[in-house]
Amino acid sequence: MATIKKKSIGEQQFGGAIPFGNVTVYRSTLETGATGGALNADSATALAVNDVVMLDTLPQGMMLSDAQIIVSTAMTASVTGSLGFKYVDGVDSTEVPQDAAYFGSSLALNATGRLRCSTSKVPVKLAKEAYLTLTITGAANAKASRLDVIVQGERMGPK
Repeated sequence: MATIKKKSIGEQQFGGAIPFGNVTVYRSTLETGATGGALNADSATALAVNDVVMLDTLPQGMMLSDAQIIVSTAMTASVTGSLGFKYVDGVDSTEVPQDAAYFGSSLALNATGRLRCSTSKVPVKLAKEAYLTLTITGAANAKASRLDVIVQGERMGPK
């Protein structure tokens, strides 16, 4: 299992002058090249089963409410994924545990479409800064693709 980190994490964010009380949307794009590897990332190796792609960062104190994935160019047949979060410092929290499938699992990345959050988990307020993660499942990717991941929430501020 490899961990792939997109370059330019956090550059899509605008504003942030008020760290609490803001309904906000974070958007991240994952594009893969002809061989299936993530473009604009620290690894160009084809995405394999159990690879974790860190798409962007979500701020401490963000109340997570919804997510969707727009698959405009599908991945290889049988590729699915899980969308969740992992703390940047690598240390889990007992208050709000990391969850690789918080927004959904077995999400069909092998067909074009708009995938909505598929879980009924309670909204959580992130205990600390976290990566938005996509874990590849089902099969390895071996083709060019494009996914736009959109996360909605409210910036509540730390604690």
